[in-house]
Amino acid sequence: MTTERLEVRRTIPAPPATVFSVLRDPQGHVAIDSSGMLMGATGEPVGAVGDSFVVHMDREALNDYPLGLYDVEVRITAFEQDRELAWTIVGQIEPQLGHVYGYRLEPVDEGTLVTSYYDWSDIDPVWREAGIFPVISEAALRATLGILDRTTRQRTS
Repeated sequence: MTTERLEVRRTIPAPPATVFSVLRDPQGHVAIDSSGMLMGATGEPVGAVGDSFVVHMDREALNDYPLGLYDVEVRITAFEQDRELAWTIVGQIEPQLGHVYGYRLEPVDEGTLVTSYYDWSDIDPVWREAGIFPVISEAALRATLGILDRTTRQRTS
C-alpha cells in the first residue's frame, strides 16, 4: 500500500486566531516555507474557498527539476476561520498536478494543536505514473511547523 498523504502535528503556544492569521496571509506562506522555493507572494489575505494569490517560486531550491523562477496560483479549497485552511496549486503545466496542502487548527490548553497535511491522492494519473510524489517530505512539513511556531511567537512578543 502506498501512502498518498503526509500529516505532522505540533502544539504552538498561540491562540488559533494568531496562527490562522499567518496561514491566510500570502506573506505568511513565504515566511514559514521550509523548502526555500517560495521567494515572494502577491495578493491579499484569503477569506473564503475560491480565493487565491500568486506565489513566486524557485524550484532550484529542491535541486530536482530545472524549472528556474516561475509563478503559481494558490487556490483555496477549504476555509474555516481559525480552524482549517487548504489549497491546491494552479500552475502553467498541464495537466494540473492536483495535490493539496493544508492546516487544521485545534485549540488546546497550551495554545493551538496544528496539523499540517500534504495530500496527493487525487493527482492526475499522468503525474502518478511519473513517480514524482511526494514533492515535499515529511521532514519539510515538520520544519515548516517549527518556523510557524517561531513566526507566531515573533508576532505576539
